[in-house]
Amino acid sequence: MATTNDLKNGLVLNLDGQLWSVVNFQHVKPGKGGAFVRTTLKNVLSGKVVDKTFNAGTKVETATVDRRTMTYLYHDGTDYVFMDADTYDQVSIPPATVGDSANYMLENSEVQISFHESTPLFVELPVSVELVIDHTDPGLQGDRSTGGTKPAKLETGAEIQVPLFVSTGEKVKVDTRDGRYLGRISS
Repeated sequence: MATTNDLKNGLVLNLDGQLWSVVNFQHVKPGKGGAFVRTTLKNVLSGKVVDKTFNAGTKVETATVDRRTMTYLYHDGTDYVFMDADTYDQVSIPPATVGDSANYMLENSEVQISFHESTPLFVELPVSVELVIDHTDPGLQGDRSTGGTKPAKLETGAEIQVPLFVSTGEKVKVDTRDGRYLGRISS
């Protein structure tokens, strides 16, 4: 148990038997009346986002979440297989739990996986990853109709927008949160 004064981003709450991750919170002290906490919560399993307000000092039940560093091994057709770096245990995780992270994971890359009572909740990647561009058309000089960007397919199969000067075979840095191009990696 914790109080609303202990809330922080990433904390997982157990509300009415469902797990909710705190995305954002704000303590509000109005001129009249008691203080309260305005939160944005994301359902860990379904991904649904809701806004919820708690009175200041209200007790909320927190869920025990175990974060482990794991290595992505391979995709076996239906699930993604990860290995615990400490115990060498292998865990199969369904695509729904992996989510968009699959677009930026290479075999043998390290990720953080959060578990609640041995059930995988979500997969977290580093903020940025380095990937090779599998294919992109050459940029045409003077083509500015797309704001100076063109589509490029990464080695993971994901497609992102890159500047016109980037070519096939180059290694680029990609933001895993929104798939944004962050720059080229010189070899």
